[in-house]
Amino acid sequence: METVYKWLKNLATGAPDWALLGVAMLVAIGFLLAVFPGVFAFITWAERKGLGRIQNRMGPNRVGPVGLFQPIADGLKILTKEDIVPRRADGFVHFLAPVVAVVPALLALVVVPVGAGLVAVNLNIGILFAFAVSTASVLALFMAGWASRNKFSLLGAMRAVAQVVSYEVPTVLSAVVVLMVVGSLSTLDIVESQRGWFGWHVFKPWGAIGFFLFTCGALAEAGRTPFDIPEAESEIVAGYHTEYSGFKFALFQMGEYLASLAMMSIGVTMFLGGYLGPGSGPGVLGTLISMGWFFAKLLAMIAVVIWIRGTWPRLRVDQLLAFAWRFLLPLSLINIVAAGLWHFIPSKPVGWGVSAALLAASCWVLTRLNGRAYIEKRSYRLTS
Repeated sequence: METVYKWLKNLATGAPDWALLGVAMLVAIGFLLAVFPGVFAFITWAERKGLGRIQNRMGPNRVGPVGLFQPIADGLKILTKEDIVPRRADGFVHFLAPVVAVVPALLALVVVPVGAGLVAVNLNIGILFAFAVSTASVLALFMAGWASRNKFSLLGAMRAVAQVVSYEVPTVLSAVVVLMVVGSLSTLDIVESQRGWFGWHVFKPWGAIGFFLFTCGALAEAGRTPFDIPEAESEIVAGYHTEYSGFKFALFQMGEYLASLAMMSIGVTMFLGGYLGPGSGPGVLGTLISMGWFFAKLLAMIAVVIWIRGTWPRLRVDQLLAFAWRFLLPLSLINIVAAGLWHFIPSKPVGWGVSAALLAASCWVLTRLNGRAYIEKRSYRLTS
């Protein structure tokens, strides 16, 4: 918004500041509402084509060149489908749930800088705001399951609540290391402090672990494979949206994809340098280049998410919860200690060695302990 405000001030000399700020905010929010739903439509096509290649089939190839217009055809088709509401359902909550599923993801994108100075609202607590509103999406899933009056929907809703509550803790703790080092909650400050990416910097091992923790939590909160047990078609039909059809079902799918985009955008901002890259900077050309870098990193993250969906099996409920509480949570706490040692030890090589040794030993111990517990539990089930 700040960059748009400067451009408007140069174009409309003498206009009142409040009017320029209002127009700049509307332009920034309009950009988000226009671009990210468009990215959502493209990702649905890219995911279906990518899964087709992974599974040795063609994917969409009928509507438009290489099936590019398939999202448009699907959207028009689903708009014409009948909206069926169960007789015993709570009509108002049943209608409200898909709307609530979309809003938190859009709110989280408001504080994400997509270019140099291009952020809709530059809050000094931007990361805290993004995490707070992204967690609210679980309310939509619970509302949908409860209002449907269907045991499968309710089971999926309860699974969603357990999953989000479990993975929200390590996800937030994974961001603590970044906030400790940067000393700010502003998304712009976090990006500008990353002259070396936190998630891939060879001398910042806590950044790589934090990036891993955040990615696992983001996949779980967005309900993506292998953490898609709230839907689990082979077990509970379709989970929380079993009783949804037509445009309401489309809103749930849009909410899931937008939540993935929002969480991946936050991950790019915190761990992959955001919009920073060669050629990014002030000016029109530098701003456009910075936007290109941001969306290139975001699409790379989405490609990894698609690859995971096509190759990894779904976790069981007990495996999913155990992975969060017995592996990710202890590792996130140890990662905070490692980041503190790296920051406060005067000699950086020594700090790097100590933090790397601590994290490597912790990963080995946690893997051994959880693997042994899983083997013992499985052997007990087989013998009993």
